[in-house]
Formats: sequence, C-alpha cells, structure tokens
Amino acid sequence: MASQPSLDLQSFPNPNPERDYEIILECPEFTCLCPLTGQPDFASFRIIYVPDQRCVELKSLKLYLWAFRNEGVFHEKFTNRMADDIIALIDPRKLRIEAHWNVRGGITTLVNIDHVQPPKKAGKKAGGKQAPAKAASKRGAR
Repeated sequence: MASQPSLDLQSFPNPNPERDYEIILECPEFTCLCPLTGQPDFASFRIIYVPDQRCVELKSLKLYLWAFRNEGVFHEKFTNRMADDIIALIDPRKLRIEAHWNVRGGITTLVNIDHVQPPKKAGKKAGGKQAPAKAASKRGAR
C-alpha cells in the first residue's frame, strides 16, 4: 500500500541514551502554500538534535512534512510548530532547527530555533512526582 501524508510523528528508543551525540537530518524538499496568495512555497530544513531517551523515526518525519504540501502556512509559524512537535515527541537534550525558505517576493527567509532541555529537577521520583519535603524542625516550640 502506498504511503499517505500523516501528522503522526513517531519515535523509537535511543540506542545509546548514556551518550550525548548529534543527529542531523537534512530535509531539502519541503513544500507548502503561501497562506495569503496560495502560491507554492519551498524550504529546506536542517534538524540537529541530541536525543535523550527517544529518536525521531525518519519515515514518519517524511510523511509529517508531506502533510503540509497543500496547507497555507507562514514560515515562522510552521518552523515553530515543527519544533514544538519534535520537542513534545522526544524531549531532546538539545534541538536546533534551521529553516531556509526560498525566495518569495525577492526575500529569502531564514528561521532558526534553538531549544535546550531544562535540567532534571533533583528530588524527583520515578513517575515525575516530587519527593516529599522533610518536616520543618520544631525546636523552640512549646
């Protein structure tokens, strides 16, 4: 059966979560529509990330990008949406997206997004619940 466009980004377990390493994805064939004129827009994306526990599955990324082929999107909005979707999917240690949008009206647009995973909070137990705080000392209480 032929593939179809899909917004269902997928991931797989990072085979080396103990190590920081970069994954660089080059996506040179993105197309969508200008939301104002309906004319085609073209872009190249460079997605650079350091995975934590999960990695982006490439076929699902291809189908995700394809899903915008006939959608009217602003350059800035789409680049930020893609960053949000990747962060929600895999929570990478670091993410950089470099979007190079081809000339439209004599102007080339470059949109770059950088994201760094917030540090893990000390005292968190498995499951994301905060460890209970120790009771305050009652010295001097009568």
